[in-house]
Amino acid sequence: MNDDSQPPMTRHADDRLTEILTVERIEDNFFRGIETPNGEGRMFGGQVLGQALMAATHTVEGDRVNHSLHGYFMRAGDATKPVLYRVERDMDGRSFNTRRVVAIQNGQPILNLAASFQVQEEGMHHASAMPADMPEPEDLLDEQGLAEKYPDKVPEMVKRFLQAERPIEVRPCRLGPPYDMEPFDGESFRWIKARVPMPDDKALHRAALVYASDMGLLGVALGVHGVGFFSKGMRFASLDHAMWMHDDFRMDEWLLFGMQSPWTGGGRGLTHGRIFTRDGRLVATLSQEGMLRRKT
Repeated sequence: MNDDSQPPMTRHADDRLTEILTVERIEDNFFRGIETPNGEGRMFGGQVLGQALMAATHTVEGDRVNHSLHGYFMRAGDATKPVLYRVERDMDGRSFNTRRVVAIQNGQPILNLAASFQVQEEGMHHASAMPADMPEPEDLLDEQGLAEKYPDKVPEMVKRFLQAERPIEVRPCRLGPPYDMEPFDGESFRWIKARVPMPDDKALHRAALVYASDMGLLGVALGVHGVGFFSKGMRFASLDHAMWMHDDFRMDEWLLFGMQSPWTGGGRGLTHGRIFTRDGRLVATLSQEGMLRRKT
């Protein structure tokens, strides 16, 4: 179970995304991912997902790419410790490969991941269109800039959180204080990208998007009810995360991330996301369910 829906509060992390996602092969089907640089407390779930995908990728030969994954969070990770990844090679076919990955810390599993890989090929095609009239990322402020624009409406804990340097830049499309508590229903949009250029490696860019995709999804489910990550008494945790990759992209170029929540209930919330390139290609869709509880 991942109890942190945002990246770790680290310093000078803007150039570390590639380092964070690079896993070391320590034996056949066993890999090790680094701890969070300068991290403390719970490990960001996107880091575990991204490292697990990279571990699976290293067991797939040829130019096959990940097209889908489904992960279940079971325990919170420790940001101060590395993670061991055990990969099961379930199937190697002519077009598809399937892998199962268990992420382990302190002798216990913290994540189960299933991933499928495919030879890239041509076929029938249709895709949802990117919403029209979206603001350009250059015309928007990042979250820290929005906090500075609305200093009287941003709690101190939010300001401290936003001062931490993170490897993904986020520019919300809606002008307003970051993490405000105004009820919001519908699809929320933000532009995202890696802060520094990344190597020309399709697998790494896909793992980087998996990393970034865990940022803020549960926030849209909370936002429907006028609460957020920093609301008093709120407890939240990612439970499972599913993602489908449709086409190639670069994580060091701007991507539009749309998020919405169709349902909450029973102490859980469901969210959906879709990700477009700047030229309008739909390159990924995803869903996440999380625990949402308020202490009384």
